[in-house]
Amino acid sequence: MKMKAVTVAETGVQILDVDIPKPNSSEVLVKVFACGLNRADLVVADGGAHGAAGGPGTIVGMEFSGEVVECGNNVKNVSIGDRVMCSGSSTWAEYAIADYGRVIKIPDNNMDYLTASTLPVALATMHNAIVTIGEFAKGQTILIQGASSGVGLMGLQIAKQLGAKTIIGTSTKTKKFDKLKSLGADVVLNSKDPGWVDQVLATTNKEGVDLIIDQLSGYTVNQNMQATKIKGKIVNVGRLAGGITDFNCDLHALRRINYQGVTFRTRSVEEIRSVYLDMWNDLGNAVIAGQLSLPIEKVYDFNDVAQALSSMRDNQHFGKLILKL
Repeated sequence: MKMKAVTVAETGVQILDVDIPKPNSSEVLVKVFACGLNRADLVVADGGAHGAAGGPGTIVGMEFSGEVVECGNNVKNVSIGDRVMCSGSSTWAEYAIADYGRVIKIPDNNMDYLTASTLPVALATMHNAIVTIGEFAKGQTILIQGASSGVGLMGLQIAKQLGAKTIIGTSTKTKKFDKLKSLGADVVLNSKDPGWVDQVLATTNKEGVDLIIDQLSGYTVNQNMQATKIKGKIVNVGRLAGGITDFNCDLHALRRINYQGVTFRTRSVEEIRSVYLDMWNDLGNAVIAGQLSLPIEKVYDFNDVAQALSSMRDNQHFGKLILKL
């Protein structure tokens, strides 16, 4: 049996006919109705990585929603016919598979497939970074670098949900500042403004923030340490501004910063299952109540994937871009 899938080719992505995948004993097969776009998808779509991450023949995508049509023998808490939202790999297709631990049943609160496809990656990534790794506590201060991305927008809301004292977000697009404030940011700064660290210190009584969630890295690394409280934490989630840069080791030691990197790429299946279980236990009720959600900027027809990717590269949107099947 064949299906249509967004596949990396030598000349860019193409929608090709490929075999429908077969789930293993711990996976589910889902008929896909909507796919969320994430910036990491650009790396795969542009062939910038090889092996599991990209290269010719790779199906793009890591986030989707749909209906379960087949379950492996060891799948737990998921049944055929369930409406689900999932993360995985090779997901921009008519059918996709996911480990049962990365499958979340769509709440019975009139949530549609488009909305559901915006949530899994942002919820899991930011809960893990803020709560599990960052150990964020009520009354602390937090800065989210790259707050206008979908994952960043969810981070603002999670911080607010947890009772942050002050939430600071950054964006290089000033037209997005007011929108970021509407989603939870108390202060919004431009990370390319030479004075942004001084503004953080002025906002935090010259101490710096308790936690930085860094989706940029690159040019922000040393400034982040200047903006972090002594004995504060920085969680390196993304490298949108570059993965290789100068690092001021003396500043790191001077401020006694706990600097930790995170990625799903080197986590075991069991670790990822734990990430999703912990996230839903903590945030599921807030999602069901509509307290955690992401705006949708635009919905593209599946056949218009090239336009959707172009919009993601332009980085002018606010909220999620969606492919609809």
